[in-house]
Amino acid sequence: MRTDEVRDLYDRTMREHACAEGPGVGVERAGPLVRQVGGPDDWNGVVWSDQALDTAGADAAIRAQIEHYTALGHEEFEWKLYSHDRPADLGDRLRAAGFVPDPPETLLVAPVEALTSRPGAGLPDGVVLRPVTDAAGVELMALAHERAFGTDAGRLRHQVLARLERAPDDFVALVATAGGEPVSSARMELYPGTGFAGLWGGGTVAEWRGRGLYRALVAHRATVAAERGYRYLQVDASDMSAPILARLGFTALGTTTPYVYRRAG
Repeated sequence: MRTDEVRDLYDRTMREHACAEGPGVGVERAGPLVRQVGGPDDWNGVVWSDQALDTAGADAAIRAQIEHYTALGHEEFEWKLYSHDRPADLGDRLRAAGFVPDPPETLLVAPVEALTSRPGAGLPDGVVLRPVTDAAGVELMALAHERAFGTDAGRLRHQVLARLERAPDDFVALVATAGGEPVSSARMELYPGTGFAGLWGGGTVAEWRGRGLYRALVAHRATVAAERGYRYLQVDASDMSAPILARLGFTALGTTTPYVYRRAG
């Protein structure tokens, strides 16, 4: 896999010509920027900035996004900054405008065929993997997410229910249970026309970590992506997930840092 070529393909198809992530969400071009705009429970933010965003215009572009999302009534939005974005001091400018960076993540990509050709990653004994297709499954998935990450899953519930109701064909959700209790969950977004499928939300409750559940969920989603004709899997990986994914055959294309603006008050 030629890293530079794949990164250029990712930038062009997934960012510059981004697809809306879910029903009721729009993608807008705003000068040199591409942004996603949805409801308060959707992901809202800037996904792309082209070479026209230079040091002379960056501060004005940042102010314009703050004004835009604030006028829509959003309490927060995100500027998704990649390590190869320009201008080079864009992160400093975002901080100066009131954005707060979350921990950086590693942008990882792997050819689907490389993941499906590896020896199988089976589930531990007693664990059952089931697709999430209804409200009961969403509740199990949300519970697994809360137990794995220690965060509220209210937004996740909203997003998954909306996808299942209004746009289920380009979305895969999974939950693993043991004795009827949710122990792991994961999602996959399929982006038609791009060749990319995105892996999201893979998390396992503490007492079940180290038993292969994460790898099994990656392998299952890779198989689904292959069956549907996708070429690459993409992950924005945390420091915990990145080493596992690297061992599975993922390659780093750079890093991405979520810069979050929260309205004061």
